[in-house]
Amino acid sequence: MPVHAIKGMRDLLPAETVWFQRLEAAVREVFALYNFDEIRTPILEPDELFRRAVGEETDIVGKEMYSFADRDGAQLTLRPEATASTVRAYVEHRLWERPGLTKLYYMGPMFRRERPQKGRYRQFYQVGAEVLGGDEPWIDFELIAMLRRLLERCGIRGAELVLNSVGCPDDRPAYHAALRAALAEKLPQMCADCQRRAQTNPLRVLDCKVPADQPIIAALPVIQEFLDDKCRSHFTELRRLLDAAGIAYRLDARLVRGLDYYTSTAFEFLHGALGSQNALLGGGRYNGLAQSLGAPASAGGAIGFALGEDRFVMAMQEAVASGAPVPIAGPQPLAALIIPLAPEQLAPSLLLADHLRRAGLRLDLTTPGRKLGKSLDLASKLGAPYVIIAGADEVASGRWQLKDLASGDQTALDEPALLARLKGADAAR
Repeated sequence: MPVHAIKGMRDLLPAETVWFQRLEAAVREVFALYNFDEIRTPILEPDELFRRAVGEETDIVGKEMYSFADRDGAQLTLRPEATASTVRAYVEHRLWERPGLTKLYYMGPMFRRERPQKGRYRQFYQVGAEVLGGDEPWIDFELIAMLRRLLERCGIRGAELVLNSVGCPDDRPAYHAALRAALAEKLPQMCADCQRRAQTNPLRVLDCKVPADQPIIAALPVIQEFLDDKCRSHFTELRRLLDAAGIAYRLDARLVRGLDYYTSTAFEFLHGALGSQNALLGGGRYNGLAQSLGAPASAGGAIGFALGEDRFVMAMQEAVASGAPVPIAGPQPLAALIIPLAPEQLAPSLLLADHLRRAGLRLDLTTPGRKLGKSLDLASKLGAPYVIIAGADEVASGRWQLKDLASGDQTALDEPALLARLKGADAAR
């Protein structure tokens, strides 16, 4: 009986990975312009990290984490997100002691035991970035502007920026009290999660997706009425910067994001190509998270974002299907297939392949002695525009037969001429 991939996890085959490579190349290109450096953190972290950073009452910690006891009794968790890991590394390595802001990005697999659906998997790939060490509104603006540029670089047009302020520890208590008061009579009519969240963290009620609860949520007080002067001033300045740059946005007082560490700015980019679950990416400010993990006050505030590569790639593919040019070139196409006609020609063919590859050409070989017709058929199926035929005469003379599979033309060329012809054809593609 064959063994299959685990439910909710999948193999990314070459036709799909090329799109992930395009996205990741765009990320590296754009983020470098904003002076971000890559960080790579472990996939396994102490379970306590996510419980402290993400929040006990979140769906991620309460329902979705893959956690287990190690042989020494340590409780470990496959990372469900990477902000907590990045901040843990920031604190552990005292990165706030470096000059300037600490600007880090990451990409890699995350794990959540969610219900599998289109674009959502239990092992999924995420790109994110964090700016640590400052809490000024211009930092929020820079991050949002960078993400807008990333969307443009990936060919995604028409994404909508949605913005909110979720307050801070100083103004949250009054807002929580107002929410609990407004929910008091309605709570029995709401889902079990909302009833629980209303007691532990009523702000989480705003993140409920149950359709029957939405009319009640729509009538709840909005946090803008409770912001203190510092949070209000921060949000006003961010909006001023966005307006000055001509970056359009929509205010949404119900946008709270799904994690407990968010403070002040929260944002999402939405896109219609993803259907009802239309968030392309999202993020926000999380001042105080580093301090909760042991950093001093001098470590400053922070803001970050994350995007799910699986869903982002769907939006890129939709854009191309709608007529947009393919953003970011994929891997170099196959330049030629080398065909050794007999085992005796294998060693010279391998040497030729090595020389041409050193010049930057993508090549492959067939098994020596295979019938020429079958090798030509294989080359067509692989998408090679040329074959290089290596027989006894070609090896002896050093002049290789280059056959154009589209026209059928065949020419004997020495190695420098062969290289020039293939490089010219490769550049034209």
